[in-house]
Amino acid sequence: MAAKYEDIYNSLLDKIKFGHFKEGDILPSEYDLMNEYKASRDTIRKSLQLLSNNGCIQKHKGKGSIVINSNIYNFEFGGIFSFKEVSSKMYGKAETIVNKCECIKPNLLIKKTLKLNDNDRVWSIERIRNIDGENIILDIDFINASIIPFIDENILKDSLYEYIENNLKLKISYAEREISCEKVNNNDKKLLDLKDYDMIINVESKTFLSDTRVFQLTSARHRPDKFKFRDFARR
Repeated sequence: MAAKYEDIYNSLLDKIKFGHFKEGDILPSEYDLMNEYKASRDTIRKSLQLLSNNGCIQKHKGKGSIVINSNIYNFEFGGIFSFKEVSSKMYGKAETIVNKCECIKPNLLIKKTLKLNDNDRVWSIERIRNIDGENIILDIDFINASIIPFIDENILKDSLYEYIENNLKLKISYAEREISCEKVNNNDKKLLDLKDYDMIINVESKTFLSDTRVFQLTSARHRPDKFKFRDFARR
């Protein structure tokens, strides 16, 4: 069961994301929030601090808590999720656009990373993730075609992981990831709505089946303003 300050945080977050409080609006005072949520001042302050930590409000002495961002999408890195699973928790319309899906002969780097034999081929895939009318993420995948022999646009538009686990009965188990900040390239400029950004957040990952076979190499290229990556760590 969530703590009361977390419930209040989620309630206020929903009001921000659904437009009840818009960017630039000032949230009700601590006193008004205490009355609305029947909570102590300390509980309300914990809720507001969590909103501040997550980049949704800015506390301003003499003014209160100002909404500064209502368009942050959180990707949890404690597990392995398909875009379909992640987008189901988002506020707003999410769509996958398939830009490329072809079976090719891999280069030496991909061959080495996916531990391929000389005659093995890979699926070369590009998917654009459109959120609320903007192309925000470019997913570039190379998938071992010996393990996943068939992929088409319909599968990619729906959920590749769902197809692998439900149709092929393969268990996706774990992934190795590396996050970096990179200069945008010509392909990023062509396929993403980058606005004035000249940097991209790149999440490169290798994904493994339960039998330890690596089947997928992914470069997920994110526009930096819309995403915050969250993880859980324990000492």
